[in-house]
Amino acid sequence: MHSLFSWRLTVLALALACVGAQAQVFDLPDNGDTVVGAPQAVTVEAEGNSLLDLARHYGTGFMEMTEANPTVDMWTPDAHARVVVPTQYVLPPKPWQGVVVNIPQRRLFYFLPPKKGQPRQVYTVPLGIAREGWSTPLGETRLVAKIQDPGWTPPDSIKAEHFERDGEVLPNYVPPGEDNPMGMLAFQTGFKSIFIHGTNKPWGLGTRASHGCLHLYPENAAELMKLLPRGVPIRIINQPLMAGVLDGKPVLVSYPIVGEYEQAPPDREQAQALLDALPDNEGRDVDWQRVDAVLAKPTILPLALSPGAPATDQIVESLPVQAYTEPPYGEDANKARVPLRKQ
Repeated sequence: MHSLFSWRLTVLALALACVGAQAQVFDLPDNGDTVVGAPQAVTVEAEGNSLLDLARHYGTGFMEMTEANPTVDMWTPDAHARVVVPTQYVLPPKPWQGVVVNIPQRRLFYFLPPKKGQPRQVYTVPLGIAREGWSTPLGETRLVAKIQDPGWTPPDSIKAEHFERDGEVLPNYVPPGEDNPMGMLAFQTGFKSIFIHGTNKPWGLGTRASHGCLHLYPENAAELMKLLPRGVPIRIINQPLMAGVLDGKPVLVSYPIVGEYEQAPPDREQAQALLDALPDNEGRDVDWQRVDAVLAKPTILPLALSPGAPATDQIVESLPVQAYTEPPYGEDANKARVPLRKQ
């Protein structure tokens, strides 16, 4: 089950299914696994692309792409540079219902309602999260309202911060439009002043740029506007270390810690607790050196913990490589509207 050959087939099938995709939709595993997707590898063939272009095309964000490609220049990757696209995800802890946001993962999961005779599915998109000092509340809430063409009234705290940082005075009201920081579509949560919304700076997706809200690519906001019903439950969690099951074997993944939540760095005790909570964990062997590797630094892609299983770098090196030939999005796409390139 862990052969590199089977991984190649899985990745190739996923790649063919997701060409040009923005959001990613996966069937939920029905075999006890808790991981969806597979990593991909591409070479940059069209001149002018940055890793941000690839991130947007494949439905990932800044953090995911930079962590997965530490030796590749973000803005001007070398011609024919081999780029890893980390489109594999450990699903958040159950219950798998409604919307779940994992802040360190910088990702939203929407577990679609079941349809008779069809497998359940999960829809996932990347997020921009709050900058230091403006933490998003954790806990459970609901989608209160879906808003098209929102205006923005900056609170005094944000106006003061902006003036101190940039020496500019924000207006008392920003009307709807493609330059509105709220984007052109917004989802109001039950948490005071917290929205999940588009942005007029989509190149910042995956970074820490908001004042507590959660940012979406404009095209993802448009898709969610169709999918999300009012009242859908929303659960926001802070879990930088996650355990999962892939092909019946345990995996572990870690993401950069968001310091404002004042948690201790993950350790072996926490890893053990997460592994113990996995379904059907009796008799599983774990290589604790691999656990220590995940604890030492963010991995972004899950690492198999079973002794002798292929390590993530082996899997990545064995991936079939696709040529990425899409043209760059261009600076004009850094607006709140859906880019013409993807309409």
